[in-house]
Order: sequence, then C-alpha cells, then structure tokens
Amino acid sequence: MSKRRLTRRQQWRIKKIQDERLERAEKRDQLVSQEFDNNTLGPEQQGLVIAHYGTQVEVEALQGTTRGHTLRCHLRTNLSSIVTGDKVSWQLSQDQSGVIVAVEERQSELSRPDASGTLRPIGSNINQIFIVIAPQPLTPTGLIDRYLVASEAARITPILLINKLDLLNEQAYPEIEDIRSLYAGIPYQIVTASSKHETMLSELRKLLRQRTSIFVGQSGVGKSSLINTLLPGTDLRTNELSTATGKGMHTTTTARLFHLPGGGDIIDSPGIREFGLEHIDPNTLAQGFKEFQPFLGYCKFRDCKHLHEPGCKLQLAVEEGEIDSRRLASYLRIAESLL
Repeated sequence: MSKRRLTRRQQWRIKKIQDERLERAEKRDQLVSQEFDNNTLGPEQQGLVIAHYGTQVEVEALQGTTRGHTLRCHLRTNLSSIVTGDKVSWQLSQDQSGVIVAVEERQSELSRPDASGTLRPIGSNINQIFIVIAPQPLTPTGLIDRYLVASEAARITPILLINKLDLLNEQAYPEIEDIRSLYAGIPYQIVTASSKHETMLSELRKLLRQRTSIFVGQSGVGKSSLINTLLPGTDLRTNELSTATGKGMHTTTTARLFHLPGGGDIIDSPGIREFGLEHIDPNTLAQGFKEFQPFLGYCKFRDCKHLHEPGCKLQLAVEEGEIDSRRLASYLRIAESLL
C-alpha cells in the first residue's frame, strides 16, 4: 500500500510544530547556558539515567539529600547521545529541573540501527543480555543468531531465556528442545522461566542479582510480563498476540531501567522483531559465531567466503560435526543480507 501524501496545509502544520519545538529548545538551552556561565546552577551530583524521553531524560540521584529520587533533566547541547544506563553528572537549575552537564565513560554499549540505518545505542553499562524466546511466538533461530552476534560484538555476556514454559505443549516441545540443544552445544547458557509460576523464576532471579541486565527479543515473548512478576507494582503494559499475524504487538516504547529488590537492575527495551547488523563488518560477523573462532584465519584462501571454496575450514568443521550446519547456513544468510 502506497503512503498517503500530505497536503500543503498538513506539511505546513507539521513544519510549524517542529519550528515551535526547536524554538522552545533553543530558549531553554540559552537559559541553561546562562545559568551555567553565571555559576547559578546547584552543585554537581552523580546520577543514573533511568529512561529517555526525546529532549529530556529521567535521572535517579545517586548521592546527597535527593538520593533515590528521580527527576526530569534537560541535556546540554554539547553532550553526545545519552541512553538508559548512563551514569551522569547533573546540576539543579533555578526552575528546579535538572541539567546534565557530563556523561561518564561507558563500560559497555548495546546498539542497533534505526529505520534510517543510523546506529543508535539501546542501553549502556550492561553486564548481560537475556535473549528471550518463547513457544508462542516461536523465535526464528536466525533472529537469535543476530542477537548473539550483537552481544558478542558488544562484548556483553548473552544468556538464552526460554520463557512461557506454561505454553509448552506437545506441538511446541520438539521445536523448543531443538533450539535448546543447538545453543547448549555451542555452548551458551540457557535458563527457563514462566511469569505464571514463581518456582520457575528462582534460577533467573539468581542470575539477575548484582548485575545490570537487558531483556531483548521479538514482541510477544513476555519480556514485560516477566518484569511485572519480578517487580510487583511495575505494571508494564502487555498485550496478547495479534490474531492476524500470530506475532507480538509492541507494548514498550522506550528503554527503561528498573531496580530489583534482591539487587541488580533490568533494562526493558522496546520490542523488536528484527535486529539489524548493518554496522557489523564481515570479520566481526564471523567472530560473532563463537564456535567458528578456532577455525577462522585457517582457510586455504585468505578471502574465503565459506561457501564452496576448497580448503574452507568452516565447511570441513561442519562435515566433521564440530559446527552445526544450521549455524553456518545462518551465518551465510546474514552475510548475504549485509552485502
């Protein structure tokens, strides 16, 4: 279906709104800069970015009399992009709003390309990534592999989380077991859970303690439902699967950080069905399939594409059972999509 063209009046109204927003932002920046130059801002304090809303971010104070409280903060125009999980320095302005004046160096960063192909960070200072899959909707292994490549590239530990065990019936069991055996054999750590049964959450709770984790996965696999169970009272919005497509409907609109009662933090990220890797170069892609690593660089030809070239060590490893053929096929599909 072709996109509906906007009338001149609609285009004018959109431009007018954008210009007004830009004008307000410029005035605010001028006031902040004036306060900064006149040294009328409050003392610098450490904070943690809890969520990002356009030109403002929600920051939790980490020290002082306001410790544990959150407030909306504006960004100084000379700062680079700020994301959920960032540790920042902020100051209180005369209108009692916050102003972020500096961002600490990130220990890790998870990014993905947006609709225009520009690489955007999702969250920072993350220790582990839970790739959430479920019997319904069943996650394609190709998407799991994309998440794994992104995790390996970001040097963040990935863990596969098989959720919604209460939906595991005779039809779904073979498919889920096939996925489990494939990735356990690489090996990757795998944990199971169900937000409807507390006894199925004990292992997950242990892994979450004293660490900053992010749940990623296609919409509908139960990320928000898990957080609602792990953090009673959070009440993240959840939806049933679409009856038309059988896929999840998006419920989370911005990445947000939550503190766990037993220690540790969770970043809930917007649900996505695809994970673009346009920013990944061929070598990083191959390294992202970690069972490939012992064989990379030993092919007969330096520019081996790992297709049908003689002396390809990856093809030989598949023949000898050291690499699963499905993983090599997945790698080749992803490599082709990045050309």
